[in-house]
Amino acid sequence: MVSLTADMSPLHPDRNLALELVRATEAASIRAVPFIGRGDKEAADGAAVDAMRAFFSTVNFDGTIVIGEGEKDNAPMLYNGERVGSGRGPQCDVAVDPIDGTSLTAAGRQNALSVIAVSDQGTMLDASSVFYMDKLVTGPAGVGVVDIRLPIGENIRLLAKALGKPVDEIVVSVLNRPRHEQLIADIREAGAGTRLMSDGDVAGGINAARHNARTDMCVGIGGSPEGIVTACAIKALGGHIQGVLAPRTDDEKQKGLDAGLKIDGTVYEADDLVKGKNTIFVATGVTDGQLVQGVRRDGDFIYTESVVLRGASGTLRRISSEHLTSKWL
Repeated sequence: MVSLTADMSPLHPDRNLALELVRATEAASIRAVPFIGRGDKEAADGAAVDAMRAFFSTVNFDGTIVIGEGEKDNAPMLYNGERVGSGRGPQCDVAVDPIDGTSLTAAGRQNALSVIAVSDQGTMLDASSVFYMDKLVTGPAGVGVVDIRLPIGENIRLLAKALGKPVDEIVVSVLNRPRHEQLIADIREAGAGTRLMSDGDVAGGINAARHNARTDMCVGIGGSPEGIVTACAIKALGGHIQGVLAPRTDDEKQKGLDAGLKIDGTVYEADDLVKGKNTIFVATGVTDGQLVQGVRRDGDFIYTESVVLRGASGTLRRISSEHLTSKWL
C-alpha cells in the first residue's frame, strides 16, 4: 500500500495531494455562491457535490469514501463506499462534506465550509451508522489534562490552569440546540463564557484547537461524521479530541452495534477516530468565518481562502486564490 507519506514521485504524490484536494473544495465553494442567502440548502449542497466530484476525478489518488453524503441509494454521488480519484497514487480513506453548514449557506450566515479529509487506507473510523457524537475538543494544552468523562466545570478549571489564565477568560463553543440547555448553563455556572454556534461544528472544533484562537474548547453533541473530519485536522494541530457515540433511537443503536461500533459510552480517543498521523485536512470558506474567509466575487474575479493541515508535518497552510469569474459562474 502506498502511504500518504510516501516519497514524492510522479506515481505517489505526497504533499502535492493536499494541494490538489484544495482544487476540489474551491470548486465546491464557488459553485455554492449563487445559493448563499437564498434559503435553499439542498440546491446549494447539490451544486457543491457536483463540483467536488468532478474535480476528484482529476486528482491522482485511489480514494474510498468512508464518510460521504449518505448511502448509495440516497446519495447518487459522493456516497459512502464510492471510489474517487484517478485510481493512481496513495490509497486513502476519504471523508467529504461539500458544505459543512448547508443551513448557514442558505441563510447567508458565517462559518460554512467545504471540507475534505483523508488518511491512509483502513485508518478512518466509519461511524456513519450512528449520526450523533458527543465531542470534546481543545488545543494542545488540553492533551492529558481534560477528559470528556469529567463534569464540564472541572474540565474548564483544568484547562484554565493549563493555559495559565483565569476561568472567566475561557470561552467554550457549543451548538445552540435545546439538547444543550443544561450544558450551556453548567459552562456559565463554572464562570466561563460561551460562543453559541447555529451550525458548523467542524469549524468550531478546529477553532478551539488553533493557536491564538478566540475559543478554548468545543463541546457537545454534533454529527459523528463531523467528529471524524475534525479529528483529521486536530492531528495536525496537536490538539485534543474525544468522542462518545450518541444514538437517538434503539434502532440506530442496533445499527451501530451491527457495524461493530461501541455504543456503551466508550470514549473514542483521537487514534480511535483516525489512526496515525498521516492525515490531510483541507477546507475552503463558503461564507466568512473565523477559520477562513468566504468566497468573494469582485467583477471579473472570484477570491477564495483555504487551509491545508497535514498531520505528518504538523503544519497549517493558508491558500488565497484568484479565479476568473468567466470560468465559473
